Amino acid sequence: MRQRIEHDLLGDLAISADVWYGVQTQRAVNNFAITGIPISHFPELVKALAMVKWAAAKANGDLCLLDEDKVDAIVAACRDICEGHLHDQFVVDVIQGGAGTSTNMNANEVIANLALAKLGYQKGDYRHLHPNDHVNRSQSTNDAYPTAACLAIQFAVDPLVETISSLITAFYKKGTEFKQIVKMGRTQLQDAVPMTLGQEFEAFGVTLGEDISRLREVTALLCEVNLGGTAIGTGINTHPEYANLAVEHLVSISGKEMKLAANLVEASSDMGAFVAFSGILKRFAIKLSKIANDLRLLSSGPRTGIGEIRLPPMQPGSSIMPGKVNPVIPEAVNQTAYQVIASDLAVTLAAESGQLQLNAMEPVIIYNILNSIKMLKETCLMFETRCIQGIQADEERCAYLLNQSIGTITALVPHIGYANASRIAQTALHTGETVRSLVVNEGILSAEELDKLLSPQSMLTPQFVQ
Repeated sequence: MRQRIEHDLLGDLAISADVWYGVQTQRAVNNFAITGIPISHFPELVKALAMVKWAAAKANGDLCLLDEDKVDAIVAACRDICEGHLHDQFVVDVIQGGAGTSTNMNANEVIANLALAKLGYQKGDYRHLHPNDHVNRSQSTNDAYPTAACLAIQFAVDPLVETISSLITAFYKKGTEFKQIVKMGRTQLQDAVPMTLGQEFEAFGVTLGEDISRLREVTALLCEVNLGGTAIGTGINTHPEYANLAVEHLVSISGKEMKLAANLVEASSDMGAFVAFSGILKRFAIKLSKIANDLRLLSSGPRTGIGEIRLPPMQPGSSIMPGKVNPVIPEAVNQTAYQVIASDLAVTLAAESGQLQLNAMEPVIIYNILNSIKMLKETCLMFETRCIQGIQADEERCAYLLNQSIGTITALVPHIGYANASRIAQTALHTGETVRSLVVNEGILSAEELDKLLSPQSMLTPQFVQ
């Protein structure tokens, strides 16, 4: 294998002549074999890193801090990366020491070598264009990396919102499909009062819709960045006009409404926006898992459980029990939720562990947030297409359980009194007779009166009681 020798403050290191990264990236690859997940696993992050470098080069060019040919070469290299080229060269493990320095240098080195090629030079010939002196000009990892993270999360959340919206639509469609199917509602796993299966599914859609609004609100916090603050927010090694220019260019390049933080020292150490965003992901995951739990209960049986709905069969359910089909899709949704909840704890702990002017744990924060977004997006797609769209209602089972339940007695309380209704309910529970037959046989109400009071129209919506 052909090699080239590169040098850094620790000395010389041989790396493959074919790779587009350099010595500091290679050291990080050697040091941080932790998750096996490279930063290229999140293309949004690679794209965001390239955009930050692009914006920095343009700002440095505006201020005559970089020669025009270098600016053009860096911009061309960044544009190629934004279009998907050389993503496989972003090889550093997502979890790393150094507050993201290895990720930043991976970007600097790939962009520098690609820019060198565009200028007609060999990889590693940094005399003509250097990863630190030129690509990283007016920057520190401590402002470039978190700015890229804020941008990457915004890129990642857009497709997540799309899949959530599609899942919500699927629930609403089922709500319409099941709107005439009356069933028994339950509280604390006990019979409560009647409702429709459509109301149940519509409520699933409504509760998830609330989180789209929350996601959009918290994403706005990620528009405020510390680009130009360099090491600790003081802006050392930058031109006085650099920060505003760099952010203006970033807005133009990314299409996102980024803005410079009011206090760059505070913004360089504060992880509050990441914590808030992670919290909303956790909230959504909890709701999604609760829905999965409900679907597992409603489909339980199929003959000895609730069995009011039938989930589409996806896989044989047992290596020993013939004919068994498990609710594997809702189970997978639950497990995704557990991982997102755990990831939120990791974000919380990492954010709390920041010290003085920097939080060195940013890599694990960014990894867990991007991974949660990715998992939730794929899970929502799976949930919709492999479960929700194919759910069927068992109308006969719903009607049977409704008729057998003593919960319908609640609808009669305003007309026969609580004490009388309680007595009827207890009698029905112990004898197995239905509420309807007991009320009619005792002459408390006529069959016609019961038909009216126990009709779906009377039981499912507020009614004026005379």
